[in-house]
Amino acid sequence: QVHLVESGGGSVQAGESLRLSCVASGFIYKVNNMAWHRQAPGKQRELVATITSGGITTYADSMEGRFVISRDNAKNTVWLQMDSLKAEDTGVYYCDADVQVNRNYECKYWGQGTQVTVSS
Repeated sequence: QVHLVESGGGSVQAGESLRLSCVASGFIYKVNNMAWHRQAPGKQRELVATITSGGITTYADSMEGRFVISRDNAKNTVWLQMDSLKAEDTGVYYCDADVQVNRNYECKYWGQGTQVTVSS
């Protein structure tokens, strides 16, 4: 069993920053790609950023330059540094991870989400 737990969400004013964390734990052989997604009220979940185990990153256009994804492979942890937050960044932020439980089997796992609220 693998669990992902996010933390770091909260309520901030526009222009402020937050740093989200997501830790994977359990029966893990290797964590491959990790990613952050968000779901705004009344909208579909959207991809925010991804990072490979080698540190290659991608970002949604609207977040690039304001958000930075990073990870520590030894700690099975991924972070999302969010700066210059806007009201439209409000939503529930989820992390996911492609986890190998052995050499031959990989499965995607999701965290429970952490709420980010940005007031203008």
